[in-house]
Amino acid sequence: MKKCISLVVVVSALWAPSLAAQATRKSAPHRTATHTAAASHSLLRPSSLHDKAPDLFKAKFTTTQGDFVVEVHRDWAPLGADRFYNLVKYGFYTNASFFRVIPRFMVQFGISARPAVARAWAKENIKDDPVTQHNQRGFITFATAGPNTRTTQVFISFGDNSGLDGQGFAPFGKVIEGMDVVDKLYSGYGEGAPQGNGPSQDKVTNEGKAYLDKNFPKLDSIKLAKIVP
Repeated sequence: MKKCISLVVVVSALWAPSLAAQATRKSAPHRTATHTAAASHSLLRPSSLHDKAPDLFKAKFTTTQGDFVVEVHRDWAPLGADRFYNLVKYGFYTNASFFRVIPRFMVQFGISARPAVARAWAKENIKDDPVTQHNQRGFITFATAGPNTRTTQVFISFGDNSGLDGQGFAPFGKVIEGMDVVDKLYSGYGEGAPQGNGPSQDKVTNEGKAYLDKNFPKLDSIKLAKIVP
């Protein structure tokens, strides 16, 4: 079942698939490897990742276009903030691609580069949060397929998308640094399949980043996503 939500003014949709490190001192390189391995293993067991997010935290995304920082307010959307916190903390978004970039609308990402991880999270839905903020430029929100279907995919609005507010899209944070980087993310492939010529989300889920690198080599991606002070 495809996840889709239409924007009232812009005839487009937010699709999700049907199946759906912290830095360490140079003196302790083995701790880095161990932490990475542990985080990777944890991602295959979504039910184990239920850390409560701080009331306010920041996540830094290092991308192929540069860096941007998201500030998350837990009181805006507690369940969404907690899910995002765990995904960033345990490395889910690292190496993921910005697979759907629609100019003047939004950029969408959040399918793991690793098929096994993507499939593990496909049905890990969380309940909806009340909408307390407007979907406006720089705000970040989970994509859904209707009520109580948020998993891992998120989008950042390029402009005023307040028409999404009434459809249950609850922003949980906003870009506070590097929105110019977000604006530069490659958008040349347009809408995703089957509506357009862009990537098929089902194939991204089942084949991973290899599918994107082969068929959509110009897409930008996340080199590293981490929680920062």
